[in-house]
Amino acid sequence: MAKGLRLVALVGVLLLLPRASAAGSLRERLLASSPGLNPRVLSLALKAYDHARELGQTASSIVTLIDYSIPSTEKRLWVVDLHRGRLLFNDLVAHGKYSGDNMAEAFSNRPGSQQSSLGAFVTGDTYVGKHGLSLRLKGLEPGINDRAEDREIVVHGAPYVSDAVARALGRLGRSQGCPAVRPEIAPRLIQTIKDGTFLFAYYPDPQLQRTSAYLN
Repeated sequence: MAKGLRLVALVGVLLLLPRASAAGSLRERLLASSPGLNPRVLSLALKAYDHARELGQTASSIVTLIDYSIPSTEKRLWVVDLHRGRLLFNDLVAHGKYSGDNMAEAFSNRPGSQQSSLGAFVTGDTYVGKHGLSLRLKGLEPGINDRAEDREIVVHGAPYVSDAVARALGRLGRSQGCPAVRPEIAPRLIQTIKDGTFLFAYYPDPQLQRTSAYLN
């Protein structure tokens, strides 16, 4: 009987090994193909994604990651396909007017703050507004970003997001809190991440990492 139990336990361990190996391999492939992506930030995004998936908040393999600890003049948005282990986008993204100058430093969930929000989101549907094709975001974290819809925080294209603007101003133009992207990629990016994909906005904020259910 003891021998049989040991065999069952060994089989269980062996069944787990490919999963762990596959997860490690996926992470390494994503880091190798995603220039500038911080390994710790990727790990946090994947942890938050796993939590959202466990809660049934997303079933997509598409994950968008924004690292607001990087200057706005650098590419700090990544979109990856976890199923294929592929980088789909790596591009510029703006932050809110009152979040900071070239570096974002302040974040809010408050309407009228014109600051970016952090944490875990899922994407919603699209609409055509004053910025053209735009994508609604639903904040998943109470007190951190759950007022995103009321604040009309959406993904959209904006002419103030470009390499030319970055060179002229030493920073990108700033939004009213939306993660605005280059108009040239906005339609394609929005079509890729719409309808229930996961988005994680990072900054090394102690309160976020202490209180977020998606990181603990």
